[in-house]
Amino acid sequence: FSMSAPAVSQHLRVLEKAKLIERRARAQWRVCSLSHEPLDEAAAWVERNRQAWQTRFDQLDAVLAEADPAQTAPGR
Repeated sequence: FSMSAPAVSQHLRVLEKAKLIERRARAQWRVCSLSHEPLDEAAAWVERNRQAWQTRFDQLDAVLAEADPAQTAPGR
């Protein structure tokens, strides 16, 4: 890697604290595995909020179109 071993270790600790990876000892090795559950939860949160914001933006577009149709961007 283009970074020091302590820097890699620090990044792994951050990922482990965020529960994005799991580390376990196997003899002198530390084996890491990815945990997809936190990413699935984050993706679901983004999707829920994306839909809510899209609805709000659509409502704003409608209000702006009524106020000044010449200023509304085509295709929105």
